[in-house]
Amino acid sequence: GQLVESGGGSGQAGGSLRLSCVGSGYGYANYANYAMAWFRQTPGEGRVGVARISLVGRAQNYADDLKGRFTISRDNAKKTLYLQMNGLKPEDTAKYYCTRSLRGYVYPGWDDFGDWGQGTQVTVSS
Repeated sequence: GQLVESGGGSGQAGGSLRLSCVGSGYGYANYANYAMAWFRQTPGEGRVGVARISLVGRAQNYADDLKGRFTISRDNAKKTLYLQMNGLKPEDTAKYYCTRSLRGYVYPGWDDFGDWGQGTQVTVSS
């Protein structure tokens, strides 16, 4: 499969950005029947889970310090995952990756995701 992120860029603290990720390499079933997630990574660090969403979007989970500022959503008909980021802070600066769960029909924890996109850079200035 192939996941293609977009929407990154530079923003000011307090501003907003919306990331998108299209599952262009997947058929509908191989997208819609899998949980999806956003991770982020800063230089020298590992990837850290940001938000994850269940198959039809009824369940979402966020990193503790991001809930209330970030919102994950998905449109299965468009095979697209979104991350709305509000109240941006300089510490949100990172490369953001879209990913699909390794197994279908489940809502896994952070450790059960693979199939990474190429990432999109978000840079927040103070």
